[in-house]
Amino acid sequence: MPSRVTDPRVFLAAFRRGRAAADPLRRVPAFLPLRPRGRTVVVGAGKAAARMAQAVERARCRDAEGLVITRYGHAVPCATIEVAEAVHPDHCATSTYGDT
Repeated sequence: MPSRVTDPRVFLAAFRRGRAAADPLRRVPAFLPLRPRGRTVVVGAGKAAARMAQAVERARCRDAEGLVITRYGHAVPCATIEVAEAVHPDHCATSTYGDT
């Protein structure tokens, strides 16, 4: 019979390891070209878009430019890529920013 794990610290530790393994700062660089040629433009949308843009900047493309739109509360600072926050699917003044 399988043993039962009831200590919440075990579950919390597993959650933290899983979240760290999926962190764009750790995962995205492996999918980038070693030396991008020419201009690097980043465009994205979604809750992880800002973190992924930050990963692109930090990895190899410090001169990347572009725009990502993420949900409120998910923005992170980027040096050269613009990050906009909006809500979805409800329209508001900032969510229409991506429509322009």
